[in-house]
Amino acid sequence: MNYIPENIVSEIRNAADIVDIVSDMVILKKAGKNYQGLCPFHSEKTPSFSVSPEKQIFYCFGCGSGGNVFSFLMKHEGMSFPEAVRTLAGRVGIEVPTRDLTPEEKQRFSEREGLFDLNRRAMAYFQHMLWKSRAGEPARAYLERRGIKPAVAETFGLGYAPKGWDHLIRSFSKKKIDPAFLEKAGLTVPRKSGRGFIDRFRDRLMFPIRDIRRQVIGFGGRVMDEGLPKYLNSPETPVFSKSRTLYGVDTARAKARETRQMYLAEGYFDVISLYQAGITNAVATLGTALTREHVRLLRGHAGEATLVFDSDQAGVRAAVRSVDIFRKENMDARILVLPEGHDPDTYILEFGAEAFQGVARKARSVMDFMMEDAVKRHGLSIEGKVRIISELTGPLGTIEDPVARSLYVRKLAERMGVDEAMIMDKVRVAPVGQPEKRAQSEIKPASFQGRRKRLEKKLVTMMLQFPEILPEVADREVIDRFEDPSLKSIGQSLVYRYRDYRGGRISELIDSVDEAHRAVAANLAITGEEWTREGCLNLIAQFETGQKRGSQDLLQRIEAASRDNDQALLMKLLKEKQNQARQRHNKT
Repeated sequence: MNYIPENIVSEIRNAADIVDIVSDMVILKKAGKNYQGLCPFHSEKTPSFSVSPEKQIFYCFGCGSGGNVFSFLMKHEGMSFPEAVRTLAGRVGIEVPTRDLTPEEKQRFSEREGLFDLNRRAMAYFQHMLWKSRAGEPARAYLERRGIKPAVAETFGLGYAPKGWDHLIRSFSKKKIDPAFLEKAGLTVPRKSGRGFIDRFRDRLMFPIRDIRRQVIGFGGRVMDEGLPKYLNSPETPVFSKSRTLYGVDTARAKARETRQMYLAEGYFDVISLYQAGITNAVATLGTALTREHVRLLRGHAGEATLVFDSDQAGVRAAVRSVDIFRKENMDARILVLPEGHDPDTYILEFGAEAFQGVARKARSVMDFMMEDAVKRHGLSIEGKVRIISELTGPLGTIEDPVARSLYVRKLAERMGVDEAMIMDKVRVAPVGQPEKRAQSEIKPASFQGRRKRLEKKLVTMMLQFPEILPEVADREVIDRFEDPSLKSIGQSLVYRYRDYRGGRISELIDSVDEAHRAVAANLAITGEEWTREGCLNLIAQFETGQKRGSQDLLQRIEAASRDNDQALLMKLLKEKQNQARQRHNKT
């Protein structure tokens, strides 16, 4: 249900540029009239994701995702339609009226905005406690010991959660904020005994976590002594998911776009120390294992990632786990394992930015890292060599470039003193895994086989790309005679919408299509075809002629079934004739 006036939706759609919106999440390059990039919804090496600035729609020829700017935000951010509309409204400066909403609808539709606002106010509270209160003195001293300059701390919005059970709750209760809403934002937790809530973060240095639009979506809190847990993050909320979030992406994206390179570290201080040293294209995971969503987020901002890990066993294990995810997501990565006893924060403090960039330039490729790690774990005994080859033939087989694959095979053979041809033979026959099953929403649109369906597909394409013909299609009741249910549903939506269509963008027509068929409509709309009114009328006439020929064919088939005394076929054909007669009667 759409509770936002249609004229407001249309105004927002026309004001928002889909290329600008998608560019926040995907690196796009001009390709003819359109823009192309790597799809953010599935893994791919070659761009199949296309955005049309002229039609204001997107479509991926790889996974079948498509639609307009609202559809993109709904799929990428997990938003509802009203949430996507309101998000874009805020971006383009259009006010969305709420007077027609019931209190329950207002609460549901404004929950995300309310959480963003509450997190922003919480950040301001923590900042005040850090910089303006006596309670924040230990935190300020801690930052000074860590070598973090006040200006950099302010850039990242650092703050302090004071000691005590309910300082935040009491401060916000004065502003009439419901403690239950604070819990929904992850800022409070229920008391273990009795009723009420307590502050989640207490006596911790606070790190606001922001998305690419610099909206505060959550927090990380660090103790300043030996207490446990060392780090405490916000729980999952309607606006925060650790598996889909990277710390520092808001400060790193500009430099990453410029250099096509992103550093991926493990902690908050790593990102801040690198930034302070002038390396502003660094992000970190949030105390959770790297996910495919993380890699897709990285891929939207950079062509290659350098993974920076501690030299301890936990860091090496994390690097090994990450390698496979980058390989599956077809993103180039290099592995930098720092000298023993160092993480990026301590390395920068001791040796400086220039030394860090020097070791970063020597970071190993994924395959080099995997080879050396396998050698370390298995050794170069006969048994070790067998295990190494068995372990690496799969990854080697996934390298698409035959030259690169051959060079890595040669390097592995030389490293182990084994015949190169023997390894290559194993690589050629190694199973590389089955293609992953796509979600139902990612299945490509049907290919519409058969002459009749191909003609129906052509008609719907014509309607989308030359909407001036819609009145003619409606008057001649063309869509009522469609056979394919998907194309018929799209056509009916377009015909219904044409009365209100005033020659706006094609994306406006896409909005009228049922969500289940929107990707199919985007697929048909984004292809480049030239239409004239005369050509459209000829296509309609061709369809109508085929219809008449079909009716004559049906009568001939009925006569033939009667002559042959084929009762089963005769009943089926007579039923088909009755259905056609019923449809004609319903139209009159």
